[in-house]
Amino acid sequence: MNALLVLAWRPFLDPLNVHDIWWAFLVPLSFGISVVYKAVRMHSLEGYWKQVAIMTVQIVLCMIALGLASFLLIMVYVKYMAN
Repeated sequence: MNALLVLAWRPFLDPLNVHDIWWAFLVPLSFGISVVYKAVRMHSLEGYWKQVAIMTVQIVLCMIALGLASFLLIMVYVKYMAN
């Protein structure tokens, strides 16, 4: 019985330990969001994959910019506010 429990992987109860490479999931996640959003919002599917690619790049670049902005806010601006 215990051997079956050890071999079984329960995704929501035993998540994978991928905390060190979380950034690798940014592109697939943003691609999936773009595919679904564009499929729902576009009136015709003409130019669908081009729009999906553009939105995927926009999401990735905005997430990088938000990460950089929060880093600068915490590491640079807060030091000047504390003095």
